[in-house]
Amino acid sequence: MWFKNLQLYRLPTPWNIDLAKLDEQLGRATFSRCPSHQPMSRGWVPPRKDGALIYSSNNQWLIALAVEQRLLPSSVVNDETKERAEQITEQQGYAPGRKQMKEIKERIIEELMPRAFTRKRTTFIWIDPKNGWFCVDAGSPAKAEEVIEHLRHCLDEFPLKPLHTQLSPQSAMADWLAGGDAPAGFTVDRDCELKAMGDEKSAVRYVRHPLGDEVGAEIKSHLAAGKLPTRLALTWDERISFVLTEKLEIKRLAFLDVLKEEAEKSAEHADEQFDADFALMTGEVSRFLPQLVAALGGEVVEK
Repeated sequence: MWFKNLQLYRLPTPWNIDLAKLDEQLGRATFSRCPSHQPMSRGWVPPRKDGALIYSSNNQWLIALAVEQRLLPSSVVNDETKERAEQITEQQGYAPGRKQMKEIKERIIEELMPRAFTRKRTTFIWIDPKNGWFCVDAGSPAKAEEVIEHLRHCLDEFPLKPLHTQLSPQSAMADWLAGGDAPAGFTVDRDCELKAMGDEKSAVRYVRHPLGDEVGAEIKSHLAAGKLPTRLALTWDERISFVLTEKLEIKRLAFLDVLKEEAEKSAEHADEQFDADFALMTGEVSRFLPQLVAALGGEVVEK
């Protein structure tokens, strides 16, 4: 159980909700297979195979949202619509109008939907109610918003807010690159992307490339020319590597081998491995996030 991405949000510190109450409210919107006539179904599933909707360890919670979609390619629908329209044109002597074409397309989707293949995916969410962290293992804000929307649908109250820092990640990354050094506890790795803010959006990317010395001088010249960093690879405390984006997303989150070795040593079978992985992951991220926020000037606290 190792997250690969973090979409970061904040809850009240602490978030005063009883675990049993949260479990009861999640039970209002559990997952069921996608019906043949619907394009999508989503709902809460147990994050592990014990059947509980919330996995809890050391007051750290894990929940999971499953989404099943029917795959009906637009090209298939369009081809069938075109063929059906040609047949109708021959029958009635003139081409279908806009309203009739819409009706034809809707009818075809309705006919083809039950035969479409389905795809299922699961998104995991870590909640730290004591320290107010809500983190979604998703590569995009859209996937995180899908989770949040479903939570708002089933919870009586859900006081969630985005994380805001005093310094924008973009300005902070620019300062680190211009100064040739990362903040205390962090090191700059070998990936970086800079983009111009003009209409052309020209970009420069360094992939698996040391960013010191000669390349560092190049980056400084790009910064001087008006380009700003949008992604920067970093390592924290020699334990977690990640890519920070200008939107304060954590991508390519990787827990270094020493952590996974610690988890493997403390587990004898699959259930224990899950417990050990989750405990180590949440313990490390709980220390990592406050230091990242501090490196970005601290959190903006709304009054």
